[in-house]
Formats: sequence, structure tokens, C-alpha cells
Amino acid sequence: MTKTSQGEIRTSRTVVSLLLQTMDAFMFFTLFSSMFLTINAFESNCPMVKCSHGGPDIRFPFRALGRQPQQHCGNPGFELVCRDNTTMIHFPTYGPLVVKSISYDIRKLSLLDPKSCVHEVFLNLNLSGTPFQYYYLLKNFIYLNCSTRLSPSFDEVSCLSGSSHHVYTVESSLPIPVSCRPLKAIPIPFSYSPYLADNSFGLGLTWSLPGRKDFEEQVGSCVFQSKAGSQSGCPNITLDKGFSIAHVLSGEAVSMILNILLCIFAVTTMMISIKICNSKKVDEQTENENPLSEVSN
Repeated sequence: MTKTSQGEIRTSRTVVSLLLQTMDAFMFFTLFSSMFLTINAFESNCPMVKCSHGGPDIRFPFRALGRQPQQHCGNPGFELVCRDNTTMIHFPTYGPLVVKSISYDIRKLSLLDPKSCVHEVFLNLNLSGTPFQYYYLLKNFIYLNCSTRLSPSFDEVSCLSGSSHHVYTVESSLPIPVSCRPLKAIPIPFSYSPYLADNSFGLGLTWSLPGRKDFEEQVGSCVFQSKAGSQSGCPNITLDKGFSIAHVLSGEAVSMILNILLCIFAVTTMMISIKICNSKKVDEQTENENPLSEVSN
């Protein structure tokens, strides 16, 4: 076999190897592009919407009824309603609550009570059968209905009380006064205090998606102020896979990624072509330096 033949074999092998690398790069680019094109198509059918200019973004797993008619735009139980430029969510055990904000990164749904009585929500809201849980740590409290006012050390729930009855929240371990009867013992985020007596504090929910595995560990604890001082604690707050990841990416981000991938593919192809040409030149130079050399078997 001559050196010319050996050079041709080497060149052929180099070309084949580089062509395989080019094909692998092309297949990777095609698959990656297809994934983001699918995301773009999904987003075009399920665009992010708002009920008002300053309202929260509504996207997967939430869906705005009437604004995103396709059922696949959101998960069951995550239906929101736009009413008078206000974002609302309905719970069968209580009724509608105002959606103040949605934090998709930490899975927090912040709500307001349109009746301005957050403890009425705590008393009646049953989250079983829904994808939601309270965002803050819970503690067992008892709601008491008392015929007379208790000592000033107890804070009366003004929005639940009247002239002839007085409602309080106390820790379940405390003895019940003679003038009171228990209404309900439930785990809630906070007992009543004038410091926390608004229609929003504590109405933070988190959610889980059945059938989806979480891929990030706890992102941190929640710190909040209470009458007893700073407290901390949250359930594990995790991110979603699937379309929820896709929707973190805006259309501009997808376009930018596709452009970057296209540039990488073009540069890779050019470098491989240059390498093939250089390999051929080296083989030709080797042959020219040994024009009379012959090697026999």
C-alpha cells in the first residue's frame, strides 16, 4: 500500500468522523429547536393574560376562564376569574377571594378577603380537595364564642363579634373560660391580634401539582413578624416541571436562545469545514514531500 493510499484513508476517516460530529450537532440543534418551537406554539395558544394592568400574570398552572378558553392552558382547580378588572379565585367552602399576587418561583398565591375578615376565611375555608395548602406554618387554635368580654390579655376578633357575643382565638392548650363555648378548633397560620387585623395577612397559599416530581429542594424559609416577634418557617417550596418551566421563558427569551443555538451551529459547521480542508492540505503536503516514496506489502 502506498503512502498516497494511506493518506487518502486517513483523510477519509477524518472526514467521516467530522461529518458524524456535524450530524450530532445538527440533531442536537434540531431537537432543541423543536422543543422551544413547541413551547412557542403552546404559548401562542395559551398566552399569559391579566385581568387589569396592575393585576398578576395568569399563566400555567393557572387559567383565566373566558380569557384562556383551552382547558389544557391550566390545571383543574387553578381556574381564575376576571371580575370588574379584579382577579378572583372561588373556593366552594367560602366563596370568592381576591388574588393579590402570584409568585410562580416560590409557589405563593397571596389573597385578600373581599369581606375584610380574614378569620372568617380561616373558620370556613376547607382546602382539602384543592391543590392548595397554607403557605405559612400552622398552629392549632380554638375559636371561642363568649357571652362576656374576656380580660384585655385576649384580643377580640372584631369582625366576628357583636354586641351580645365576643369571638376570640386562643391556643388549644389553654383552658376554656366559663363564659365561652368553643366554636371550632383548627390549624391556622395566626391567632387574632390588632397588629395582624387586616384582610390579607396569613392568606398566603402554596400549591402542588399531582403527578409531577419536584426538581429543586427547599428554596428558603419564610420569615414573618408576629406579636411574639420574628418567626420563621414554610413548607418546602419547589418549582414545577413541564410547561411551568416553559412559561418562565418569555417569547423574547426563546427567540434569543434559538439565535444563540443557530450561531453555535453555524460556527461549529464552519470550524469542522476548516478542519477538513486543513486535514486535506496536510495529507497533500505529505504526499508532495515524498513524491517518489513507495511502500509495498
